[in-house]
Amino acid sequence: MPDRASMVKVFHLAWPVVLSNITTPLLGIVDTAVVGRLPGPEYIGAVAIGALVFSYVFWSFGFLRMGTTGFAAQAVGERDGKEVSAVLIRALLIAAVFGAAIILLQWPIWLISESLLGASQRVEGLAAEYYGIRIFSAPATLANYALLGWLIGLQKPRLALVLQIWLNGVNIVLDILFVLGFGWGVAGVAAATLIGEWSTVALGLVLAFRVIRAEGYAFPDQAGLFRLAAFKRLMSANLDIFLRSFALISVFAYITNAGARFGDLTLAANAVLMSMVHLIAYGLDGFAFAVEALVGTALGQRNLRELRQAVVASTVWALIVAMFYVLAFWLGGTLIIQLMTDQVDVQQAAARFLPWVAISPLLSVWCFQLDGIFIGATQTRDMRNAMLPVMVIAILAVEVLSREFGNHGLWAALLLFFVLRAGSLVVLYPRIERRATVS
Repeated sequence: MPDRASMVKVFHLAWPVVLSNITTPLLGIVDTAVVGRLPGPEYIGAVAIGALVFSYVFWSFGFLRMGTTGFAAQAVGERDGKEVSAVLIRALLIAAVFGAAIILLQWPIWLISESLLGASQRVEGLAAEYYGIRIFSAPATLANYALLGWLIGLQKPRLALVLQIWLNGVNIVLDILFVLGFGWGVAGVAAATLIGEWSTVALGLVLAFRVIRAEGYAFPDQAGLFRLAAFKRLMSANLDIFLRSFALISVFAYITNAGARFGDLTLAANAVLMSMVHLIAYGLDGFAFAVEALVGTALGQRNLRELRQAVVASTVWALIVAMFYVLAFWLGGTLIIQLMTDQVDVQQAAARFLPWVAISPLLSVWCFQLDGIFIGATQTRDMRNAMLPVMVIAILAVEVLSREFGNHGLWAALLLFFVLRAGSLVVLYPRIERRATVS
């Protein structure tokens, strides 16, 4: 069992991250609730489809958050101030390049996405409207990944909380104003996100500069910043996480596409329930983010005891929160659905599949924790290698179970995916402990 000091340390590091993470799915819930007041389920489906495309594109670059956390934490553990600053600058440069590339390639990206999605023509038309506006947030979104990852790696969770509250607070206020106030529909949802992302970059850069000054971290010279070995290590880890994230999002995209086969009503019901799944994921990820920073620092110090204490303490806290989620959704899930949409047919359809969401935290918590441990260790090749076969099995499960049991089979396949993700990583965990014992 973890000692009291480790439990307290994890709690103080995790609670701001948990709060900041929860604001992200709350934004999705507000998006759904706002368009859920518009006539017809196609508006909910359009925002769900549009958001899925950006999840696919942006979270393929999730390495800018994950890799930055691990490398920053290890630089802190090694007490290398110049490298701490260099990690952030390199990540921001990569974010700018890839963000610009996404904008330039926006039409090919949409054409490919449209061909893979099985939604109705009305839903696809509204989703295209959403996509055409939000695409210009790409550089800002990727830069925010880098800033968030860097702050978590430096164990500055309260500043990460400030960034996330600003991002999602601006987003939610403008969501309500643009959609319910100005009547802009799905375009209003996209515009709110666009403004929120760019304003957050400005705030994040100010906060990062203040941290560098306050902690006495020196800025690297040009040779240190563009050191070939550091860039090779960064790009190798980033490619691994890119492929792993691409596989992860591919499963969720396949699930959404499979749900669209059952019609707009089921698509809308699943979108409501997936907002609840995201609420679970982001809440539990707070402890995964905490363990990323602690594992990275422990490995930088080559401290096996600190590594084990961080892993056990963060997992205990995550399990406590997971059980709270189960209780909350069993008792209040129907009310949450009613708050998200006033369409009775969507409410009834979502309620039929609510039990799957209610039990999911106890199955998903393990893969979230293991992701955090491996990211903090920058053990990215193992993450990639574990995810690829899991993706194939999960997609086969979606196909078989959804055809046999309909939408219930779809949700069963999602829960199986969580279990497979955890199982594939737990067998590789001893490699991380061996690294902590090497001087």
